[in-house]
Amino acid sequence: MRKNSVKNTRINGEIRRVMAEVIRGEIKDPRIDPWTSVVAVEVAPDLKSCKAWISVLGSQEARDATLEGLRSAEGFIRSRLAKTVNLRNTPEIIFCMDQSIEYGVSMSHKIDQVISQDDENVRLRGETAHSEDEHNDEEE
Repeated sequence: MRKNSVKNTRINGEIRRVMAEVIRGEIKDPRIDPWTSVVAVEVAPDLKSCKAWISVLGSQEARDATLEGLRSAEGFIRSRLAKTVNLRNTPEIIFCMDQSIEYGVSMSHKIDQVISQDDENVRLRGETAHSEDEHNDEEE
């Protein structure tokens, strides 16, 4: 099976969906942060292994603890995948941290700050222009 085939893409999506459900609802490990998302899954063409990109919205300690908790729960997650997804082999899971969601949130905050500063500058310029117009009217 080729890496970018339709079948491989469907398997990636199905494993990502099931893995997200298991992490959200079935794992009771307190180390795993409730703000954990499965961003993407890439299954090897031979179905022996897969990389799962995980994103955690929180501190570095929460990310590290969540990654540790997921690695210890890999056997449980694999057993749920085996029961849910009908594959010849249940892939070994390699968890990788992905900070794209956190990066997006921080960029959104920065954009909001720039917009509010820009609005404040426009407001201040408008007040300055208005007071200059009044000053010019008084001189005439």
